[in-house]
Amino acid sequence: MTAGDIVKDPFLQDVLDTSAHAREQCMSLVDTAEANAISALQLPSQEVQLELSKQQKLLYSYLAQLRGLNRNAINGVRNTKQVTAEARQEIDRLHLQLQNLYYEERHLRGEIAACESYDHTYQKLPLIPIEEFLEKYPEHIDKDEKAIMTARIDHEYSERETLEQERQVLLKKKQALIAENKKRKDDLASLDKDLEKFIDAAKPIQTTLEKEY
Repeated sequence: MTAGDIVKDPFLQDVLDTSAHAREQCMSLVDTAEANAISALQLPSQEVQLELSKQQKLLYSYLAQLRGLNRNAINGVRNTKQVTAEARQEIDRLHLQLQNLYYEERHLRGEIAACESYDHTYQKLPLIPIEEFLEKYPEHIDKDEKAIMTARIDHEYSERETLEQERQVLLKKKQALIAENKKRKDDLASLDKDLEKFIDAAKPIQTTLEKEY
């Protein structure tokens, strides 16, 4: 298995291809130099010099391509690091928001549970039984539980208002009867006093009559 079989990224494949070409060119340059080896005191022929120069230029072009690919790789790594850092910051921000939502959800669930378990005053009201209420007011049968409870409370309030009005009427009657009874008691007391005065005034007459007869 070759490196080309493992590496699938197009950019890395370009690097591998260019590196392979540069290596082949180096080997070709070495082979050409060895094939035309001459004494150190003799200069190679012009044809050989041209061939070596041509192969050197081709090698330099491959090396320049490798340097360009290397710069691109470094810039790509830098860009990837920056993008990764920005993505990590965004993930951290979203994670923090998610944690805040979890805390808020937990708080709201606690508040909902507290409200559901709260001993509301209206639950202690002596309301008319729901079956009797719906039988008496069938227009509420299709309503939900909250609407029926509201209607039952309104009914209880109306009934209590009626009873309070009746109580006020009876209270006024009671106060009137008390006032009338007091007046009669006062009249009877005044009559008793007048009667006592009359009896006291009649005593001398009674004494005189007793002496004469």
